[in-house]
Amino acid sequence: MISLTQLNGNTFTLNAIYIEQIQSFPDTTITLTTGKKFVVKESEEEVAQKVASFYRGITLFPINNQKKEGL
Repeated sequence: MISLTQLNGNTFTLNAIYIEQIQSFPDTTITLTTGKKFVVKESEEEVAQKVASFYRGITLFPINNQKKEGL
């Protein structure tokens, strides 16, 4: 989930998994896979950074960078 700000100043939390597209018209418009759109104060780059951070923060499988012996 990422926190964003609507043009009227209200903040909301959006499930980033459902984001299909982010565009600047010049306002940043987020289109979800459902077709619903949100216009936010954050720039396209800011939203992309928040989405990237969200995906880095969720891990479905543990990551082990060490080699296991015998493998």
